[in-house]
Amino acid sequence: MPEDEIMTVRSVADFLKVTERTIYRLAAEAQIPSFKVGGSWRFRRSDLEEWMAKQADRS
Repeated sequence: MPEDEIMTVRSVADFLKVTERTIYRLAAEAQIPSFKVGGSWRFRRSDLEEWMAKQADRS
């Protein structure tokens, strides 16, 4: 997949192996890098990968 791919809530939930509800909550609380397009949450894959690396460093 391209690094700059734009992902939906469903694809991010599948990617992170969590529920869509969890992704909505994380996005609404600004705990995951996201932005809205026409009222729908979207996520840049490269931002998510960077966020995951930072999360792993915190452990």
